[in-house]
Amino acid sequence: MNPKIDKTIFWPSLLFIVSATLLLVIYRDTAGPFVEEMMAAITYRLDWAFEFLTIGLFIILIWLMVGRYGRVKLGGVDDQPEFSRFSWGGMLFCASMGTSIMFWSIVEPLYYYTGPPFRIEGGSTEAAEYAVSYGLFHWGISAWALYALPAVVMAYSFYVRKDPSLRISAACRGVLGKHADGLLGKVIDILVIWSMIGGLGTSLGLGVPMVSAVIGNIFGIEPSLWLNIAIIIVWTFIFSSSAYFGLYKGIRRLSDWNVYMALGLALFVIVVGPTLFILSYFTNSLGLMIDNFMRMSLYTDPISQGGFPQAWTVFYWAWFAATAPFIGIFVARISKGRSIRELVFNILMWGSLGSWLYFGVFGSYSMNLELSGEVALTELLTEQSEQAVIVAVLNSLPLSLFVSIFFVILGFIFLATSLDSASYVIASVATKELKGNAEPARWHRLLWGVVLSALAISLTIVGGLGVVQTSSVFVSVPILIMYILLSMSLIKWLKQDAHKHVYVSSSGQENRNNIV
Repeated sequence: MNPKIDKTIFWPSLLFIVSATLLLVIYRDTAGPFVEEMMAAITYRLDWAFEFLTIGLFIILIWLMVGRYGRVKLGGVDDQPEFSRFSWGGMLFCASMGTSIMFWSIVEPLYYYTGPPFRIEGGSTEAAEYAVSYGLFHWGISAWALYALPAVVMAYSFYVRKDPSLRISAACRGVLGKHADGLLGKVIDILVIWSMIGGLGTSLGLGVPMVSAVIGNIFGIEPSLWLNIAIIIVWTFIFSSSAYFGLYKGIRRLSDWNVYMALGLALFVIVVGPTLFILSYFTNSLGLMIDNFMRMSLYTDPISQGGFPQAWTVFYWAWFAATAPFIGIFVARISKGRSIRELVFNILMWGSLGSWLYFGVFGSYSMNLELSGEVALTELLTEQSEQAVIVAVLNSLPLSLFVSIFFVILGFIFLATSLDSASYVIASVATKELKGNAEPARWHRLLWGVVLSALAISLTIVGGLGVVQTSSVFVSVPILIMYILLSMSLIKWLKQDAHKHVYVSSSGQENRNNIV
């Protein structure tokens, strides 16, 4: 029997999303400037809060990994992991990054090269050294720390506390108590769903024009509105089908293919590109990032007020924080039987390594094209568009037609793995109970896939995806408080439940109360 929907979340969420979208469509000319102004106010006035939050979460996660609670099992004595380590890692990475990593790993280093931090001169040798290192920082351990904490608390709530609902409000129950089931809890869950819609706007806002430009280059046609709509329809079919078949037959298999293809493309560029430069540049960039990690983490530039940390670091932390509840719910759902240490370590390390691979390979390759003078990418970025840069980079590779086709297919699958996870999670949040291996009803998962597609097409027609993307970051302000509630709930639960924890020993065997 399929789990029933929770009407108190399903209908308010649906009405809120449709109403907000209609308002953005109707008032798009005035909404855009207003949203941008609010975004600037958030990033400049709360820069310190987002930076302290991120470094604080990293410290808490290190404590969870090395402390006495690291071996706490997320489940009972008989609970075993449902997925292989490869499939598990692939799903958590693909759900989090999507087409964003494909887009920004090529384009972002060029922005840092022309507009570097720390009052470095743009276009200088020092700026070139920081170009990839800042990308490694923004998409590395700090970003994944924002994803990891909600995942740990959600998994603990679902598998240890046996709360049958996959909701952030349930994960805050340790502090909120009965209010988690009341109005406050409903507001939290609706905000989480809106943050997922914002994540959709971001993914589509980057992915659709990128894929459209590459398809246009392959067939010699100009990207158009109708091409963008056709791309969204194809994406809808892929991710709706995957979400319909569920975690085991759909999302897992799509993520596996995604990882294989992503690794294959990266290895191809390493082999046919300037191999030694890529390896050397990545090594130098990684060392520079590690050496300046704390400076980058707490950089606000209050004296010269150049705006670099607010435009990049703080915006990224706000964006990642806004989408983190969605990632946390999904990763928690696929992490039964893992230990807290295993969950935290794999999110931080495998997530970071995947991001570093793409920035190390594609960021280094695009910078080599720029620095060698082979392709003037910064001129393309200034005079044309980010999509033109991506097309130029692909055209510079051997077998460029084959690579471009492969890139398009990978782009479709990468975004589909993010969106099928989103429709699955929205359906989970709007479902009353999900006990054991139960999944949201198939019609429910499919419905949200159709809703997301309809919203994406309507916003694409009126040019409103960017406004949705930016407005989703507003959710990150109350989510600052949510992180505090999650942290307090987890610490309170760990102490309360110490006598009944199931622990995983270093040999992988489970036992109770073996930690002193």
